[in-house]
Amino acid sequence: MSLDAARLAAVISPLRRALLTAARHREQLPDLPDSHIEVIRALPRGTVRSPGELSALLGLNRSTVSNLLTAMERAGLVARRTRDDDRRHVEVVASAEALTLFDRFDAASADLVSAAATDLSPAERAALAAAVPALEHLRELLISQRTAAVAAAKTPGTTIRKETA
Repeated sequence: MSLDAARLAAVISPLRRALLTAARHREQLPDLPDSHIEVIRALPRGTVRSPGELSALLGLNRSTVSNLLTAMERAGLVARRTRDDDRRHVEVVASAEALTLFDRFDAASADLVSAAATDLSPAERAALAAAVPALEHLRELLISQRTAAVAAAKTPGTTIRKETA
């Protein structure tokens, strides 16, 4: 069986939205934009990052991250503070409220997937279980490609070439 990349890509985004909507409804979570959720995901409990690190990690330009952080700070989801060792630099941390919302979202999402999977055949559940490591690897490859493209765009005279088989 060959990979139908277009079909996979067409399924991933609606699947994510359906899960997000169901989890929000189940837990009566606020309607946070996906971009806010991704920032919170990048700031797990105990993690502090600079706006520049968030920009690179999320593949967003610095002004977009700055605007996101401003909105999130107003909503009480993140805090920006100067670094203790260098007051010229800012670090960002997710608020306790944001982390609680995210934990509730993740728990609800896992429960919803688990419950829906009971309606799948044993073969379909096995196929999903087997696909998870490949999907994780695919995510990492896409992130690496994006990071390389951003780095190449910042380096004059660099071009990105696809390997040919």
